Amino acid sequence: MPEQPLKLLFVCTVSHMRSATAHEIYRDDPRFEVRSAGTSDLARQVLTPELLAWADAVVVMEKHHRQHIRKHFPQVYRHKRIVCPYLPDDYLYMEPQLLTALRERVEDVYRRGLLRILPPEPLE
Repeated sequence: MPEQPLKLLFVCTVSHMRSATAHEIYRDDPRFEVRSAGTSDLARQVLTPELLAWADAVVVMEKHHRQHIRKHFPQVYRHKRIVCPYLPDDYLYMEPQLLTALRERVEDVYRRGLLRILPPEPLE
């Protein structure tokens, strides 16, 4: 029986550049079911507890996105695998350098098994 696709949620600030590009890259990849969201109220798709609950793992672009999830969604945060490959807000949507950086970093995290085995951080 084939393995179920991993549900990945890509998160950046406004979901227009980085997470939207990641969504576009991986939307047809049979390994994943993907969605994207932003932490800002101005985001195309604002991050919600429902989106976080849906995801098997969350890929945040910067550390402050993880901190946002921890602060605003503590109940979900405790039970969620969150990885941060660190991609600063220096790119345009589908910019070649962003495509390369996303592919390299997401594939590295996937290859190392971190999307499946990374435990959630404890609340302090």
